[in-house]
Amino acid sequence: ALAPRCGWVLPGLEQRLAVPAVVSAATARAYAAAAKTAKKDAQKDAKRARQEKVKESRPRRRPLMSEPVDDVYLTWLYRRPSYQLEQAVGMLKRFQELDFTHPKQFVYINVSLDMALQKKKKVDPFSSSVTLPHRFTDEVNKVLVFTEDEQEAEVAREHGAAIVGGVELIKWILEDEIQADFYVAVPAIIPKLIPLRNKLKRKYPSTRRNSLGSDIPKMLQFFRECHEYAVQDENIIKTRIARLDMPTEHIIANLKAVIHDICTFKPSNLDPIVRKLVIRSSTSEGLLLDLDGILPRVEKAEEKEEENAVEEDQQKPVQEPVST
Repeated sequence: ALAPRCGWVLPGLEQRLAVPAVVSAATARAYAAAAKTAKKDAQKDAKRARQEKVKESRPRRRPLMSEPVDDVYLTWLYRRPSYQLEQAVGMLKRFQELDFTHPKQFVYINVSLDMALQKKKKVDPFSSSVTLPHRFTDEVNKVLVFTEDEQEAEVAREHGAAIVGGVELIKWILEDEIQADFYVAVPAIIPKLIPLRNKLKRKYPSTRRNSLGSDIPKMLQFFRECHEYAVQDENIIKTRIARLDMPTEHIIANLKAVIHDICTFKPSNLDPIVRKLVIRSSTSEGLLLDLDGILPRVEKAEEKEEENAVEEDQQKPVQEPVST
């Protein structure tokens, strides 16, 4: 500080005096951000080290054993056994006899689904209706028929339609004054039913669901007796399929009809949509089923090509050598 007064300056002092004494705001923010990032990284490293330490301290779980050697055992130590379909149905009938429960109780299936498609896409949750080969209830579904033709309306009433009408029903449906299990319509009236699309959602008449067409008796026969199921919790189907007092072959036929219908909602060239299948009655435990013989058999393209090649070779005439 005394140098200017004395008339001399130390080497480099002019540059030092020219440098501002206060750091700029931008530089301060950069230093603060770097310090904050370093602190977060240190916290993450410490957390990761604690997690690894806890993981190492946990006892490793023993691999599950296949079959118990005694009647009393810890279930979580063993793999869940799977049964053939006919064997499982016989076990359910035996459980009912031993427990003295109602012989006409319902039989249920719980189906776990693999909804994955290619390129991270998924099968949207769906509902469907299927005709079972053996009916297990006398209940008849309530079907509403949309038509403005008097002759078609008379045909619908004769074949068991619960409600028949035209556009005058729209107001009552929107206000929940009229409800039905299924809604069918003829093509002529469908443009007038657009206000019901958001209200009815999946029950809105469509050709894909076979609820839009001109054959009213056929549609009524199907929807009055069909069995409906739907996907719950994104990938689970829980539905009843029979009564326990039905013959075993009837229960098996109903189960396969539902499973085969479920399998149509995913392309056959991908992994099967059914991942796990459990059968139970109203009062019994669930029995895991072996899927072999239950899922529809899908022939791969290579196998078909080989079979076609073999058939073509067999059909070719054999040429006899020409004698000279």
